[in-house]
Amino acid sequence: MSYSELQNGSDIRGIALENDTGEKVNLTDKAACDIAAAFARILSEKTGKKDLRIAIGRDSRLTGEALLNASAKGIFTEGAKAYDLGIASTPAMFMSTVLGEDPYDGSIMITASHLPWYRNGMKFFISRGGLEKSEIKEIAQLADKLAGDNKENADTPAPEKKTFMDTYTGYLREKIIKGVGKGDKPLEGLHIVVDAGNGAGGFFVTDVLEKLGADTAGSQFLDPDGHFPNHIPNPENKEAAEAIKNATVNAKADLGIIFDTDVDRAGAVLPDGKTLTRNDLIAALSVIALNSNPGTTIVTDSVTSDGLAAFIKAKGGVHKRFKRGYRNVIDEAIRLNESGIDSQLAIETSGHGAFKENYFLDDGAYLMVKLLIEMGKGNNVAGLIEGLAQPAESAELRFHVGDVPDLQANGDRILKYLEDNAEKVDGWNLEKENYEGVRVNCDADHGNGWLLLRKSLHEPIMPLNIESDSEGGALKIARALYELIKDEKTLDLTPITGFIGE
Repeated sequence: MSYSELQNGSDIRGIALENDTGEKVNLTDKAACDIAAAFARILSEKTGKKDLRIAIGRDSRLTGEALLNASAKGIFTEGAKAYDLGIASTPAMFMSTVLGEDPYDGSIMITASHLPWYRNGMKFFISRGGLEKSEIKEIAQLADKLAGDNKENADTPAPEKKTFMDTYTGYLREKIIKGVGKGDKPLEGLHIVVDAGNGAGGFFVTDVLEKLGADTAGSQFLDPDGHFPNHIPNPENKEAAEAIKNATVNAKADLGIIFDTDVDRAGAVLPDGKTLTRNDLIAALSVIALNSNPGTTIVTDSVTSDGLAAFIKAKGGVHKRFKRGYRNVIDEAIRLNESGIDSQLAIETSGHGAFKENYFLDDGAYLMVKLLIEMGKGNNVAGLIEGLAQPAESAELRFHVGDVPDLQANGDRILKYLEDNAEKVDGWNLEKENYEGVRVNCDADHGNGWLLLRKSLHEPIMPLNIESDSEGGALKIARALYELIKDEKTLDLTPITGFIGE
């Protein structure tokens, strides 16, 4: 197997434990060793440094410790030094390259985010941020060449254990203290509950909230447990969302917070149980960004609502709806800034969000810090999204693609067909400012909303998003689309036939 098969965009991900799905283990200790060695060698070549210091952290997954130690072995074989930072968050591992008296030259986070317990992965950071897709490709290709060197059998020392989370959480606390401006207990009188899903996020209760005076009674699933016994650590998971909603309402808390496994994503819950995710979370954080940076551009992914676009415009901001993928929105915001256009926030509906002021790092904990500053000042978080229009209906359908010679070319063909024929449908008009897939606006008599058909970033599917401002509008849009694509043999159209009742 080529290690390139483990590349998942800008990450490495694979099967790390035997499981009942039939998927075979491919992210082995040897793989981690070779890949980490490749990272160390490339970093040394590009920096000219021979005495590299590389930090390694992990989330609570069952294979985390073994993969961390294997990665350290690979780093040592390249003449660099490896340090074990223990259980950490992904954002903290980036921060280890920029914070403290002696930041590390690079870092590796062992995580597979919200994926099942038997999976794991590796993320790589240097002081300018996470490595790009092309850089991961380079690492994987070099790791293939190193695979025959038996690095996993080398006699190397154990990585030295270091602490860094105290530095990172001190950074978060200082942000809140300065942002609120009410002394060293700015959250006193506030009741905040956290659901860490047995991932790495329990630190936010003990090392941030409680040290700033908040009441955290009712917080749950804070202890790291790689079996994830209570629910999947994912703010978008229905069971997880229900768990934090119930915890917030039952505790009569002022805010509920839920993190994913490695804390680069987050969601929130208001006292009445309303969830603050997707368009709602983007709206709240956009207001915060615009209050301090009037007129700034907010970059989002492609599936955000028309209501959000109107909301940002009404608040004096500019909304750029870009591509799916957290790196896509972050990279576009960075590009805008480099071109002279101010963009303070890049955020995806999944909960990946990054502020310019925070290294454009997608950090779920930092997003919650921004909300907590508002609460510490006495502002109502619910008030931040007042005036945000909610769609009457929305749906996401996922069409599986059959066995085709070229998945991307097939998707391009289908999108070109839709683009060429969409405006032949009564009341349909192509969205001119669109950066992914095909987006169609549907007038009031023909669905009163929009649809977006696109290719998946990583899977053999084509997702369809539909939104309507009228009851029954989504059904109208879906029916009209089905008439256009019903003869497409490479797509499993079961989701749309089920949706329209045919």
